[in-house]
Amino acid sequence: MQAIILAAGMGRRLGEYTENNTKCMVEVNGVKLIDRLLGQLATLQLNRIVIVVGYKGQQLKEYINANYQGKLNIEFVDNPVYDKTNNIYSLSLAKKQLLEDDTLLIESDLIFSDKLFHMIVNNPFPNLALVAKYESWMDGTMVTIDKDNNIVNFVPKQAFSYDDIDMYYKTVNIYKFSREFSCHKYVPFLDAYCTALGNNEYYEQVLRVITLLDNANLKALPIGNEKWYEIDDVQDLDIAETIFAQGDEMLHRFNYRYGGHWRFPKMLDFCYLVNPYFPTPRMKAELKANFDTLMTEYPSGMYVNSLLAGKYFGVKQKFIVVGNGAAELIKSLMEHCQGYTGVVYPTFEEYPHRLPKERIVSFVPQNDNLGYTAADLKDFFANKQIDTLLLINPDNPSGNFIPVQDVIDLCQWCQQHHIRLVVDESFVDFSENFERNSLLHNQILTSYPNLVVVKSISKSYGVPGLRLGILASADEQLIAYIKKNIAIWNINSFGEYYMQIFNKYQNDYRKACYQFIAERDRFGKLLAEIPYLRVLPSQANYFCCEITSKFTSHELSLILLDRFNIMIKDCDSKTALKGRNFIRVSVRDTQDNNTLIEALKELDKQKAIQ
Repeated sequence: MQAIILAAGMGRRLGEYTENNTKCMVEVNGVKLIDRLLGQLATLQLNRIVIVVGYKGQQLKEYINANYQGKLNIEFVDNPVYDKTNNIYSLSLAKKQLLEDDTLLIESDLIFSDKLFHMIVNNPFPNLALVAKYESWMDGTMVTIDKDNNIVNFVPKQAFSYDDIDMYYKTVNIYKFSREFSCHKYVPFLDAYCTALGNNEYYEQVLRVITLLDNANLKALPIGNEKWYEIDDVQDLDIAETIFAQGDEMLHRFNYRYGGHWRFPKMLDFCYLVNPYFPTPRMKAELKANFDTLMTEYPSGMYVNSLLAGKYFGVKQKFIVVGNGAAELIKSLMEHCQGYTGVVYPTFEEYPHRLPKERIVSFVPQNDNLGYTAADLKDFFANKQIDTLLLINPDNPSGNFIPVQDVIDLCQWCQQHHIRLVVDESFVDFSENFERNSLLHNQILTSYPNLVVVKSISKSYGVPGLRLGILASADEQLIAYIKKNIAIWNINSFGEYYMQIFNKYQNDYRKACYQFIAERDRFGKLLAEIPYLRVLPSQANYFCCEITSKFTSHELSLILLDRFNIMIKDCDSKTALKGRNFIRVSVRDTQDNNTLIEALKELDKQKAIQ
């Protein structure tokens, strides 16, 4: 068997990375693609490796000869018109070699698991294409397959239909052709195709013709969860470096993204916090039905959006302001705060990060459960000079919850002491009896103009991509300041329309919250059965857990991501939790929660064996 590598392309979309080098010389995590590829091929028993070069071909040949001469049997084929042709011509230049042996055909802009070559070489079928189930990041040639993994059709870009994505597999661009297949099918069709349609095509088009006109005897080999990525541009490079990073670098790369994990569809995200049961399919369908209008029309300004938010939560328009996520409002609010602010740690760090450290008065619960009451806060801050008191309720990451009447008592106490009370109730709809726990009522806001309520719509309503949050207060001067401080068009049409139609789905939302609470109870009991975890009680959509043995919080976070593609929150970065071995895991749906439980159980068994 031999390998043919197509490496003639210019890689223009990679910009500066390919100004002076061909694409396969680009480094991923410090290793050139060509070095990784040749290292993987070196583990196989190959007669030779044929590399078709073009753009910066001489540099590539010099590099390979300097590093692999005497180690691998490498031949080169030159494509002198690489800038005027596509990869069908590059492969046609190597057709003589293609006819001489069984072949692995590989594109050089790939990075993939070491297991893939062994999967395809060891499979008994002589003609195979490695394929991966379609995911949103994939581009290029798709295939459809039957129940026996025969390739039924190659689907080019122009024939791609989003209605059929459940049927599609993406070609990984690694093929195995038998010499017989090359001699009697592929090369004759390749010659005919190039003669008829020219050289500015892709070699998969030949496979498409063969599949349509003949019994190609070409099968697909799905790669399952094995890692791979095709690098065409700088974002591809960034994602590839994240997927194939190792150890602490892998954790770092995922964490600094602050979201965008939809680009990694195989990863289970137990770090970010949403409602797994809302919005409903019907609500999503209504948003989709209005996609064209919402995409092409301007959103309304602050006046209309505050009106919609008031309708959404049942408060006066003049009491409420809408943000591009709660984060926009938090920034505006905290930068407006004067004097000293009381902060309960550990907390959602977005608030204290907006304050000078010297103006923060810290309260840290002195117990193992990170719990505290309104009375605890009043006792602690009674002799402290603060102008603002921050309460996250339920708290993040502890899940600690202060009942609503106690919060109102705290608000009254703050009012007596001329303290503004900021209550972030982003997670309150996950609490028991949630329908009676919110402070978003005109009567409460009017009675306590020192009260500011912040709520992220992303969390409990399950729409983080819409970037919606609200801030409410009867302090109309504060509301006017924030409205003036943020952009008039700070939310988009999708977020605006979501607020407009939400009231039709309120009953569905209540059902989703009750469903969530039941699943949280079930999941919490299963977590408590993991011998090395101590689970703190929670009224939010996450559990804070102390790791009592076997692992540090860092080790467990790293192992779950590396081995199971599961991301959790290592709370070691949280103020007041440094070195205390806490993690936070979100509550997802039943299937995902069971997956995490099984991973944690497996780690317990393996650690016991060791």
